[in-house]
Amino acid sequence: MPSPLQLRGTSRLATEAITGVIDLVEAMHAQIARVPLTAPRERTTGITGLVYRSVRGMTRLVGGGLDLALDALAPLLGQVDADQASAAQAALNGVLGDYLEATANPLATPMSLRPLVEGATGEPLVFLHGLCMNEAQWRRDGADFPAALAALGYRPLGLRYNTGRPVWRNGAELAELLDDVPGPLTLLGHSMGGLVARSAIAQAGGRSWPRRLRRLVTLGTPHLGAPLERGGQQVQQLLALSAYSRPFAALAARRSAGIRDLAHGSLLEADAGRASRLPLPDGVACYAVAATTAREPAGPPARWLGDGLVPVASALGQHREATRRLAFTDTAVFAGLGHLALQTDAAVLRQLQAWLARR
Repeated sequence: MPSPLQLRGTSRLATEAITGVIDLVEAMHAQIARVPLTAPRERTTGITGLVYRSVRGMTRLVGGGLDLALDALAPLLGQVDADQASAAQAALNGVLGDYLEATANPLATPMSLRPLVEGATGEPLVFLHGLCMNEAQWRRDGADFPAALAALGYRPLGLRYNTGRPVWRNGAELAELLDDVPGPLTLLGHSMGGLVARSAIAQAGGRSWPRRLRRLVTLGTPHLGAPLERGGQQVQQLLALSAYSRPFAALAARRSAGIRDLAHGSLLEADAGRASRLPLPDGVACYAVAATTAREPAGPPARWLGDGLVPVASALGQHREATRRLAFTDTAVFAGLGHLALQTDAAVLRQLQAWLARR
């Protein structure tokens, strides 16, 4: 059942979303109604402005009352499926996670490590999920990667984190968290999770765990960026060209910092808005898996299509400039797979088992 804090956070977010839409509509109204050649404005005036201010005020008043009502009603609410609630919160964090954190909204997901296989012992194997996901996504559609890899003698640990935060911020917090995980380490990241793992390694400084890191494995990670998000940035710039569509540019800009970092594969705070040039860590066996929705793993169709979100070259770190290529120990490309199927496909699991069985 959602906690009272989560319910209050939901009501606050709903209130803020409604007022945001009101702001957007008023901005469009102001642009359309303004006299030509006058300065652009985001607020209407006179009676029209009074109407918008009144609607805004009533929305905030109702929202505040809803906060109090939910506190009182929370004990009376029926049982809610915890897995569905957790998945919805993970998706919300991916889209608005930086905003939730900045406004101290209780729906912001704190970073934590959770055991994925009860009773498993051995070397820690940290699973890092991707955007809008949580650690439960490693077990779905009949697949169970944690259990299969625990059979090799690993202790699977699932990282849960707010994927809407900047990658570098999650990386810095993970670098601190891994200090408390003893023994030889293996990091397995899907999509954004691979970027967070590399960011943590880069920001570990004088910590001890990088010396214990044995393997780094990434699945469909946009090491060289994701063109789909770069397209989103171009749409935002085009919307800003017209006074009438400019209010929508503000809405497009609401994409979380985590999503924007996927555009170029940014790993550090100084890399915001551009590609990182960090090499893979020395002395660590590094593996990368890419997928393509094409029928064959090689050739132009495979390169163009990628897994639907991440091109093959990006997932394998194959940059045109030799100095920016990532020197993976080994790589694999799977045909006929989409981005999310990398966490459930039997052939991908067999490849992981082959790599991780090597001590």
